[in-house]
Amino acid sequence: MTLSRFLADRTPSWDALEAQLRRAGSRPERLGADGVLELGAAYRSVAADLAHARRAYPGDPVVARLELLVRRARALVYGRAGARRSLRDFVRREYWAQVHALGRWLGVAALALLVPALLVGIWGAVDPAAAATLVPGDFIDGAAPPTLDRGLASSESAAFSSQLFTNNIRVTLIAFVAGLGCVAPAVLLVAFNGAILGAVLGVAAANGNLDRVLHLVVAHGVLELSCIVVGAAAGMRVGWAVVDPGDRPRRLAIRDAARPTVLVVVGTAPFLVVCGIVEGFVSPAGWSALAVTALGLGLGGAYWALVAIRGRTPRGTVTSGTAPSAAAPAARPAG
Repeated sequence: MTLSRFLADRTPSWDALEAQLRRAGSRPERLGADGVLELGAAYRSVAADLAHARRAYPGDPVVARLELLVRRARALVYGRAGARRSLRDFVRREYWAQVHALGRWLGVAALALLVPALLVGIWGAVDPAAAATLVPGDFIDGAAPPTLDRGLASSESAAFSSQLFTNNIRVTLIAFVAGLGCVAPAVLLVAFNGAILGAVLGVAAANGNLDRVLHLVVAHGVLELSCIVVGAAAGMRVGWAVVDPGDRPRRLAIRDAARPTVLVVVGTAPFLVVCGIVEGFVSPAGWSALAVTALGLGLGGAYWALVAIRGRTPRGTVTSGTAPSAAAPAARPAG
């Protein structure tokens, strides 16, 4: 087909597609149901024209025109609606499903955090002088007994709470990275952070300061510790793929484990922001102990309730990054 014949035959359809794009703007639903179907058909037709033009008329201006037209149509047909849908699905279900899919690694991370916290907390309550050596200098004023020049004065309460919040954000992100190193580094890091937490609480308890420390940190602390557990578990999942890739090549096992766990880390970040907001507005606000405890347990409980409820994968579906079993055919991911 000559170029002139090609232009004569196909230009009306290109003009029609451009007219549809102008009417739709950034919202294809403006075209109505029939118009959206026509838009999809016109996009496929012009894409085929572009493929022909690239082969038959390379360098002709018609190729540039068709490339621009195809890009505009593709963005409208796939890009924008798909981005809105995928973000909505991620917030509503996929994030929770990916956290739920961490399974045993959530238990490993939780035990690594809580067991040292409990043991060192008991030690700190029994022998506060020795346990205080584990307490970082930034936190010692919260754990140490009030004296003439030390202690948790009112002016220092917000700073103490903010320091704990900043530390927990750092630990959450580092725990994920540490988990990539074949699991063990994340376990050690989380256990060390749990030991520090236990030392702070134990020494504070021994010095009659526990109620005040808990009043400052419990509102945001439960959700923060949950984020640490999730971040560490996500890293451990990838790290274990390095150790035991199963029957797949190690490169593929790592890739398949990394994709969903990176989404977990990204999805967990907003909850750390929520912790920061709570820390900034609630901790210095003088709320009652009952109100602070209810808020802290409510935030943490709501998070794990969503993991349990929204994270369950309906039968016949698989979560992103996991292969379907041989007994069941692959299905569209939940959400």
